[in-house]
Amino acid sequence: MGAILGVVALGMVVRPLKPFLLASHPAALEFLTGDLTAIGAAAAFAGVGELPLWLVVVAGAAGMVKFDWLTWWAGRQWGGGIIRMFTTSERAQRVAGRAAELNPWVVRTAVVLAVLPGVPSAVVYAAAAWAGMRLAPFLLLDLAGALLMTALVAGLGYWLGQHAVDVVLLVDRYASVVSLTTIAGAAAIPLVKRRIRRDADHAAASAPGEAREAGHRRG
Repeated sequence: MGAILGVVALGMVVRPLKPFLLASHPAALEFLTGDLTAIGAAAAFAGVGELPLWLVVVAGAAGMVKFDWLTWWAGRQWGGGIIRMFTTSERAQRVAGRAAELNPWVVRTAVVLAVLPGVPSAVVYAAAAWAGMRLAPFLLLDLAGALLMTALVAGLGYWLGQHAVDVVLLVDRYASVVSLTTIAGAAAIPLVKRRIRRDADHAAASAPGEAREAGHRRG
């Protein structure tokens, strides 16, 4: 659990640094974050001869999978308990709970496709371990999915070339503003959600009293 929390802390530390590293060290940013934006930016620099394309693909794939073994290990150790920590979706929990009953090829395919945007990859990896997938096959399938996704994004960035580089350099020019905006947004979103929830609770609490008062007036 400490290692998982450490990964989360690393992500929080790196997040405000992304705009600075995006233009100056895109390959390093790929490895640190496994972020698709960083992969696309690094591939754009490869398209204009600033980086070798193979380094873009290798760094991006390694960045995407470097900590996934922790999720696999957590699933092997705690099964459904850790999956309930990773997601509050009852549907995802039910599907993960039936992972051991599924065809092994279905579970293997899910591990490969878990890198797709919108897929709860942590749930998939933990469920695969819970279903009995060993570490070596998991790492190979996870790496295969990461290589496919990295190659796809890198190919797009490489094709865009100079146009994408110009955008990255523009972000780098305003990196301080972007970083401060990111930090402010991350701090403000929980406050806004808490305010909306508090207003909703207040409205729900006052509704019965208002209904009784209206009923007395009609009476």
